[in-house]
Amino acid sequence: MAELIPIPSPGVPLVFGEPGSPAVVVVHDWYGRLPWLTPYAEALASRGGFRVIVPDLYDGVATDDEHEADVLLDQLSGTDARVAIIREIGAARAEGSTRAGVVGFSMGGGLALQVAQAGEVDAAVAYYATLQASQPGIIPCPVMLHFAEQDDWPETGSPEQFVSRLRENGTPVTQHGYAGTEHGFANESVPAFLDARAAALAFARTVVFLETHLAD
Repeated sequence: MAELIPIPSPGVPLVFGEPGSPAVVVVHDWYGRLPWLTPYAEALASRGGFRVIVPDLYDGVATDDEHEADVLLDQLSGTDARVAIIREIGAARAEGSTRAGVVGFSMGGGLALQVAQAGEVDAAVAYYATLQASQPGIIPCPVMLHFAEQDDWPETGSPEQFVSRLRENGTPVTQHGYAGTEHGFANESVPAFLDARAAALAFARTVVFLETHLAD
């Protein structure tokens, strides 16, 4: 049976970039804050000039095993996770960040979209994530969506349905699909699904999108 992986600085967010720069909170997927998120966040901070914060929503553990990830997800309170993300946004604003964005992956993408729906950020990026019809509401900021070619979606939460809903509500939305990819293609710590070329392209697009919408 797979074991959980202890992570550095458990429960403490990783932070990169200068205080007062536009803030970006990066929200991990159901595997937890695995090592790949450190270079991702560092690159986001250096390329875009952002203050990047990566919370640990699993309180000190992560995994590269799908079964264990499912267990961790079941134990996570969505409300507590959203509160933790919003808290980091507030802390960055208190340090002088006048604009803030959020980037999330899979589970974290759903949380990112919910935080955006609450009006907490000025831009949101979600990798392989949507909101279902049971999660109604308008997202009042620009949204970028990255989708894998192969993925499973709930009946009322397909990319087509979600993008249509955003457009009907007047949300500026940009979507990108990546041929030959599977759900999780950006997670370098789980190589079974990794597509390095698609991950690099999605990252570059994310940087430009956030630069555009978070510039002071």
